[in-house]
Amino acid sequence: MAHGTHDHSDDPRNADVLVWVNGDLLPRDRAVVSVFDSGFVLGDGVWEGLRVRGGHPAFLERHLDRLFEGAHAIMMDVGLSREQLTAAVYETLRANDMVDGVHVRLMVTRGVKSTPYQDPRVTVGPATVVVIAEHKEAMPSTVENGITLFTTHVRRAAPDTLDPKLNAHSKLNDITACIQAYTAGADEALMLDPQGFVATCNSTHFFVVKDARDGDEPEVWTSDGRYCLGGITRGNVLRVCRDAGITARETTFSLTDVYSAREAFVTGTFAGVVPVRSVDGRTIGSGTRGPVVERLQRLYVDLVDADVAGRSAP
Repeated sequence: MAHGTHDHSDDPRNADVLVWVNGDLLPRDRAVVSVFDSGFVLGDGVWEGLRVRGGHPAFLERHLDRLFEGAHAIMMDVGLSREQLTAAVYETLRANDMVDGVHVRLMVTRGVKSTPYQDPRVTVGPATVVVIAEHKEAMPSTVENGITLFTTHVRRAAPDTLDPKLNAHSKLNDITACIQAYTAGADEALMLDPQGFVATCNSTHFFVVKDARDGDEPEVWTSDGRYCLGGITRGNVLRVCRDAGITARETTFSLTDVYSAREAFVTGTFAGVVPVRSVDGRTIGSGTRGPVVERLQRLYVDLVDADVAGRSAP
């Protein structure tokens, strides 16, 4: 059974991967940053996860949009252009002879500080940029059989506390939620917004499949988006629903709506679309992958394939 959507089999090739650190490709055991780096000291930075198919990172432009938007919001100079970051990702893939079954973590921190203190003005160097590419795929059993969720008391922060739109290195509230979920026996955490409505999960986005209000075809619901990251996969699933004629709503709903759902699933860059078997001990639907989720999995794979088919390496 799954222990989260990021479950994967260990691949011995990952012991020898080369990691891109500020322009240098270094062996894994030498790929290090300073203890004075803003990311290590404070979690001050932004990052993106990328899925590679056919030698190309899928939906790269949208990921770079989000990374630069986050950097701009926290007044951090990435120090490299979109083209340079793209080249760094492809250079890392080529150096490791990677084509399929690959997950990339692109990380940018504010850089090295003169002293371990939060004020950005004590940063003395350029941004630290790291690209880690690994041979890593979601477990087939996770994609087919799904995961379990537990609703935690840890809420999503309001924008005036920590803007949930930021894909920042500071993830302590999500980590705390994850700990509470797995110590309760679930795989991942379902998190509520400050008003108690369903928001998102600790590392993925959450959806339910509900009976249509007019009694026709089922509808797909996800949160209104105010208290979750602007997920790339989340947006793509809404897109494929629209293109396939499936009614999809970004709306406000409660746990009572979740418990009575026909199906539920989560989305994320790493595993794509993953079914949810139960929430808070309540079996969702039949407790197995339902027809809507299975259809969306196929549609999402087709969308990824279409995206990478039109790409060429720099």
